[in-house]
Amino acid sequence: MKKTKAEIGEGGLFDARQLGIPRMLLLGLQHTFAMFGATVLVPIITGLDVSTTLLVAGLGTLLFHLLTGGKVPAFLGSSFAFLGGFAAVAPRLADGSSNLEMLPYACGGVVAAGLVYVVLAALIAAFGIRRVMRFFPPIVTGPIIISIGLILSPTAVQNASTNWVLALIALAAIVACNIWGKGMVRIIPIILGIAAAYIAALFMRQVDFAPILEADWLGFPIRRSAMAKFDLNAILMIMPIALATIMEHIGDMAAISATTGKNYIADPGLARTLLGDGLATSMAGFLGGPANTTYGENTGVLAMTRIYDPRVMRIAACFAILMSFSPKIDAVINTIPTAIIGGVSIILYGMISAVGVRNVVENRVDFTKPRNLIIAAVILVSALGINFAFETNGLTFQAGDYTITLSGLAVAAILGVVLNAVLPGNDYEFGKAPEETSGENA
Repeated sequence: MKKTKAEIGEGGLFDARQLGIPRMLLLGLQHTFAMFGATVLVPIITGLDVSTTLLVAGLGTLLFHLLTGGKVPAFLGSSFAFLGGFAAVAPRLADGSSNLEMLPYACGGVVAAGLVYVVLAALIAAFGIRRVMRFFPPIVTGPIIISIGLILSPTAVQNASTNWVLALIALAAIVACNIWGKGMVRIIPIILGIAAAYIAALFMRQVDFAPILEADWLGFPIRRSAMAKFDLNAILMIMPIALATIMEHIGDMAAISATTGKNYIADPGLARTLLGDGLATSMAGFLGGPANTTYGENTGVLAMTRIYDPRVMRIAACFAILMSFSPKIDAVINTIPTAIIGGVSIILYGMISAVGVRNVVENRVDFTKPRNLIIAAVILVSALGINFAFETNGLTFQAGDYTITLSGLAVAAILGVVLNAVLPGNDYEFGKAPEETSGENA
């Protein structure tokens, strides 16, 4: 039987060999654009260096691919989960400038947080994936993935609201290219959407070229004074955040698996993906950058383009590294109006939640069972409610002399795991087809 294009190569719409180098480069550039807005937003908020952030995102992605055998189409960008930790350890000064004295200690806490991943990876390797994954069935991971997209959604709308005309142009161009486009036009809708909206911005005089003229062509992206320093208080403040980002990692692995139709939690295995993410985070913190995390934004691009070749992510990582050495390129990309990024994000963040729904549906989670309804309800309400109800986007409590903030997503993940473990009827077995299991996926 002759195979269709959707059945050959890396499991996507086209065989990677049919794409060729020019198209692969464009696809990589598209993933770079997808991660750029969120990745550079973290250093803008915390006071870390943008160039360093781009460098560690690229290097972290390459390290992740090395440790996972180059099998997982994932990009590692800046994690928003650690913003509260940075704000606690290295708050901006009264005049709004970066707290250059304390930022290295916050980065030291990020190094320690990455090591938490390594410990969990070792436990999985020692006790087996089936025992661990019993705590993370689709009824837990699906609502978590849905929550990730919904939590990101206000950011997309806020960015788009700065200029709805540009946001809608970007949004309309992406939809048109994806629905009615042919060939390469359908594969790179994000780039074309950004290009169309940027041209409109030029005509509307919404682009400021002054930063481009003032920026240098070359610059070294690492500042020695910003590299990690270690303090126990900072470590205890930031390290527990890893509990939240580990859950995000598992959710992202489930999302990427659901998107591509391949089970990356089984191969290369959750132990190796956690190890890659953890060591990438530790490396990022050591060099003076924010924590890394697998990026849902790029999962949205995967869902849209249906090109799942991991080499595209490695190309995107190389673009990020190259950009980190050129303040001029950084300035050019920063001239893209916020509204355009918002328009693009409306599509991408929605795709993340849609993938979560797909994960639940494809695993045939039975919502006529009270335990499944309870678990999903608690995860969704606690994740969204806690995130939006408090200024810290989480629950803050005292542990001795230390103040710890758990994000809404972290609380939701913990509650979901606990409820799944204690409520009767959990007979989920990792690796079995949905029709082979009962209780969870009847």
